[in-house]
Amino acid sequence: MAKWRKHPQKAIMRDEIAINPLFSRHGEDLVPRFKLSEKGLLPETAYQIVHDELTLDGNARLNLATFVGTWMEPQAQALYAEAADKNMIDKDEYPQTAAIEDRCIHILADLWNVPDTQETIGVSTTGSSEACMLGGLVMKRRWQQARRKQGLDTGHPNIVFSSAVQVVWEKFANYFEVEPRYVEVTPERPFLTAAGVLDAVDENTIGVVPVLGVTYTGVYEPVAEIAKALDDLQARTGLDIPIHVDGASGAFVAPFLQPDLVWDFRLPRVQSINTSGHKYGLVYPGLGWVIWRDKAVVPEELVFDVSYLGGHMPTFALNFSRPGAQVLLQYYNFLRLGWQGYYQIQKTCQDVAHFLAHKIAAMGMFELLTDGSDLPVFAWRLTADASDHWDLHDLSHLMRERGWQVPAYPLPAAMTEVTIMRVVVRNSFSMDLAHLFLEDFQRSVQYLQNLDGPFPHVIRPASPFHH
Repeated sequence: MAKWRKHPQKAIMRDEIAINPLFSRHGEDLVPRFKLSEKGLLPETAYQIVHDELTLDGNARLNLATFVGTWMEPQAQALYAEAADKNMIDKDEYPQTAAIEDRCIHILADLWNVPDTQETIGVSTTGSSEACMLGGLVMKRRWQQARRKQGLDTGHPNIVFSSAVQVVWEKFANYFEVEPRYVEVTPERPFLTAAGVLDAVDENTIGVVPVLGVTYTGVYEPVAEIAKALDDLQARTGLDIPIHVDGASGAFVAPFLQPDLVWDFRLPRVQSINTSGHKYGLVYPGLGWVIWRDKAVVPEELVFDVSYLGGHMPTFALNFSRPGAQVLLQYYNFLRLGWQGYYQIQKTCQDVAHFLAHKIAAMGMFELLTDGSDLPVFAWRLTADASDHWDLHDLSHLMRERGWQVPAYPLPAAMTEVTIMRVVVRNSFSMDLAHLFLEDFQRSVQYLQNLDGPFPHVIRPASPFHH
C-alpha cells in the first residue's frame, strides 16, 4: 500500500510526481512515476522534470573514481548532437561513418605498431567490455580449431590473468564457459608476473591477458616479460599461447608517455589489443576498440554477412544497432589533437597525478602504492600507525560532502585486508582543481584527526565545510 503525504492541493502518492505549477503549461498536476500517463506532457514540462531530477547526480567533473571521459569541447558536443541519429551497424545507409570507423582502426593499428596496417582488422564496440569479449572469443575459437586439427579434446579451455583483473574478464570466462585461472597478486608483486603465468598455463590455455593499467592501482603489467616467458615455453614444449593485451586505459597513454615501452604488436606474441575510446581516448561514454594483428587471426565463422539493411555487410560484434556518434567523436579527437595534442593532455594528467601523489605522501600518514608514473592514476593506504579511530572509508565519506568522489576499497584476493584510496586524473581535472582538491583533502584529514572518537557514520557532527 502506497503511503500518503500532505500537499497544498491534494494528497499525493509516492509513486506519483507532482508537477510544479510554474512549469505546467496545460494545467498538468500529477504524472505517474512507474507507469505511462494517459495523455503525456508538453516537451518543456517533461524536460524540466528530468532536468530537475538529474541535479541530484554527482558532478561528473569531480568524479575521481571513474576512468571514463566527462568532458569534450563545444565543437565535439555539436558534432555529437548532429550525429546522434546515426546507427553504426547500418554501413550502407551511413557509408561515410563506416569509412571514418575504418580510418580510426588504421590509426590505432599504426599507433600500436602493427607490422602491416593494410592487413590489420579491427572493430569499434560499445566499450572495452565488448572489445574484451571479442578478443577472448577469437582466442577460444582459434584454440578450438587448432585442437580439432590435432584430433584433441576441446572441452576444457582456460584463460590466465591476475587476480586484480577487471570484472569483464570474469564475465567472459563465465559467459563463454572458459575456466578462469587467476595468478594471485601480492604486496610485493601487485600485478601479473611471468613466473605466475608459467605456473598457470597448460595445453588448454587459450590465451594470457596482461592489463596495461590495473584498475586498482593504475600500474602496467609487464607484457614484454610475459611474452618472453611464453616464447621460451614454446621453444621448450611447443605450446603456442597468444597474448591479448587489455589496454582499456593504457593503450591511449603508453604510446605518448612511455613510447619506448614495448607492450604492443612489436611483440609477435601479442595477437590483439583492446582499448576504451571513452577513457584516455577522450571521448564521451560508449566507445571501445579492438584490433587484431592481421585478418588471418579472426576465424571466418565469427563474421556474419548481413544483407537486410540495403547491402551485403560483414559484421563482427556482440551488439547490433548502436550509436555511431562516438566513433565520429574519436575521429574528431584524432584530427583535433594529433600526436602532440594527445601527448600534452596525457602529460598534463600525469603531472597533476605526480603533484597530488607526492603532496599526499608528504602528509606522513599515507603510503603510496603508485604515483601516476604509469597511468595518470595514483593510490595510497594508511600507514600502520596513522589512526585508530578513522579509516579511508571515513575520509572518502567526508570528501563526498564537498562533491569529490574518491573511492576507498579493498585490494583483490590474498590482499583484501588492505584498503586503499585511488584518484584517476583525467583531462577535465586541471592543476587548479588539484589545488582545491588538496585543500579539501588536508582539511578533511585534520578534521578526522581532531575527533575524540570514531567517525560517526549515521549522525555526523558539523563537517569542516559547514563554516
